[in-house]
Amino acid sequence: MRYTRRDFLATAASASVASWASSTAFAGGATGTDATAAATFHRYNVNTPQGQRMLASYARGIQKMLALPADHPHNWFRNAFVHLMDCPHGNWWFYVWHRGYVGYFEQTIRMLSGDPQFAMPYWDWTSQPEIPAALFDGVLSPTDPAYAPYTGNLARFTSFIQPALQQYWNSLDTQQRQQLAARGYADFGALWNDVTGYNADAKTGISGNAGYSITCGARYLWRQNARLDAKTAAAVSPDTIHAGLSPVDFYNSDVSRSFTSSRTASHVDSPDKNTQFSVLEGFPHNKVHNCIGGVGAIDPGPYGNMTNFLSPLDPIFYLHHANMDRLWDVWTRKQLAQGLQIMPPPGQARDAFMTEPFRFFVQADGRFAGTKRAADFFSTQAFDYDYVGEGAGVLQSAALAVKAAGPATLVRGKRRGAAVSVSLPGTVRGQLGATAAPALIAEVTVERPHGLHNTREFDVLVNAPAGVETVDANSPYYVGTVSFFGPPMTGMDHSHPTTFAVPLPQRLNLLKAGAADASGSTALEFRLVASTGQAAEAFPVLDAAVLVVP
Repeated sequence: MRYTRRDFLATAASASVASWASSTAFAGGATGTDATAAATFHRYNVNTPQGQRMLASYARGIQKMLALPADHPHNWFRNAFVHLMDCPHGNWWFYVWHRGYVGYFEQTIRMLSGDPQFAMPYWDWTSQPEIPAALFDGVLSPTDPAYAPYTGNLARFTSFIQPALQQYWNSLDTQQRQQLAARGYADFGALWNDVTGYNADAKTGISGNAGYSITCGARYLWRQNARLDAKTAAAVSPDTIHAGLSPVDFYNSDVSRSFTSSRTASHVDSPDKNTQFSVLEGFPHNKVHNCIGGVGAIDPGPYGNMTNFLSPLDPIFYLHHANMDRLWDVWTRKQLAQGLQIMPPPGQARDAFMTEPFRFFVQADGRFAGTKRAADFFSTQAFDYDYVGEGAGVLQSAALAVKAAGPATLVRGKRRGAAVSVSLPGTVRGQLGATAAPALIAEVTVERPHGLHNTREFDVLVNAPAGVETVDANSPYYVGTVSFFGPPMTGMDHSHPTTFAVPLPQRLNLLKAGAADASGSTALEFRLVASTGQAAEAFPVLDAAVLVVP
C-alpha cells in the first residue's frame, strides 16, 4: 500500500499541526508546504527493488562521509556525536527528535551520494526479524575494513576524533552548553568518559559502558547469524506492535495509555524515578538495539555500536529508526481516521512540547541548522517524504484502539516480597485469548541496578513458580523482556526506578484456567528475573498495574 500526501489523512495531519502553529503564532517548517501535494521522496521497505537501490546510494554516501576530515560536520563519526550529545530516550520527544536527526542525515546522503531521489529505506523487523543481507556488504556493516583506520583500537579512534571533537566543544554557544550541562556534560571530559566507558565515581573503566567499539566487534550479529534472538523477535511481533499502536493519547501520565514515553521539562533531562517507557520505545526500539549490539550474548561487554549512544556508527541505526518513524506515521493515520488527537493535550503541555528547542542538527550544506523547535519536525512534511509499503494490515489491526477509547481502569497491584500481584476481573481471561480484543497492557516498575552492575534486560514473568529463575521465549510464564537502552553513565544516571508499558501476550490464557479465585477474579503475579546472559541476581518488581478495557 502506498501512502502519499494526497491521502486525506496526511492532509488532516498537516492541518492539525498547522492549526496549532497558527493559534500560537509559531511559524514552523513542518507546516510550511502544500499539504495536498504528493511527497517528493519515498521511503521504501529495504527488501524492495527500490529499497535496494537506495541502499547502494546510502553506501556511496557513507564512503564520502568516512573520507571527510574529522572536523567536518558531515564526517561519519562527527555526525554520530550529535546523537550522543543530544538524543532523548525515555521521554516524549523521542519520536520528534529522531525524525529531525534522520531527516537531516537523509538530506546529507542525498547530496553526497549524487542520488537526488534518495530516501532512507526502512527495515520492517516485524515482517523480517533478521538483519537484511545487504547490510553486511561493504561499508553498510561497521565491521568492514573501511572503518579500521579509525576504529581499529581505542588509541587510533582517540587520535583521530578527540582533537576535532574538543575543538567543536570549544566552539559551542552558551545555550548549547546549558543543554549539555543539563544532560550531565559539564565539561568535555565528562563527554569523553562516555566514549571510553570510564566511570568517574568508581574510578574504573566499564567495558559495557563504552560508546566506542573496536571494528571487529562493532556489530554482534553477522551474515551467518543474522536473525534476532527469540526474545527480540517477541518484542517486534505483530501483537507487540498492535499494542504499541493502540493508545489513543499522544501522551498520558499512565504509560499504558500513552503512545509516547515520559513527559519531561526538556528533551535533555536525565532519566529519573518518573521515567516511563511506552510500548514501542521500550520493546522493539530498545530490544533491537541491544540484540544487534550483543547485550545478553556477550555480557558484560564490550558491546557493539548499537547498544550505546554512538549507535549511529552502525549504518543499520537509520533503517531501524526509519521504521520507528513509520510506526509513528501509522499511529497518526489511525488517530485521524478515528477523529482523535495526534498531538499532546492542548494548552501549556502542547506549547511546551512544540516549542522545545533542538540546537545540534546539521544541514545538508554542512551548516548548523540553528535552533529548531519540535513543531518543525512533527509532520513528515518537514523533509517532504512519505512511506511506501506494508501498512494497510497494521492500520486495520490498530483500529482495535477504537474499543480502547472508552472508559478503562488501571488496576494496581499489591507488593508481596519481590513480586506484585494484580487481581483482575474474571472477564479478562476471555480477553487474553480473543484475537479481536484490545490489547491488555501492564505497567511494570523495576529499579535498574546501581554502581558497577551492568544488567540491562529483565524478563517479566507472570504466575511463575518460585523456583523459576530463567525462561526462554516459549515459556508459558514469559511475558516479555524489558530493556534499557544505553549504559548507566555517570553524567546521565539511569540507576532509578523505571516503569515499562508491557503488553500481555495472548498465550497467557493458557495458564488462566485455574487462576480465578472464589469471586471470579484473576490473579496475575509479576516477577522479574535477569534475562538471558545477564548476571543471576534477584530484581524485585517495585510496582505493577494492568489497564483493563471493558
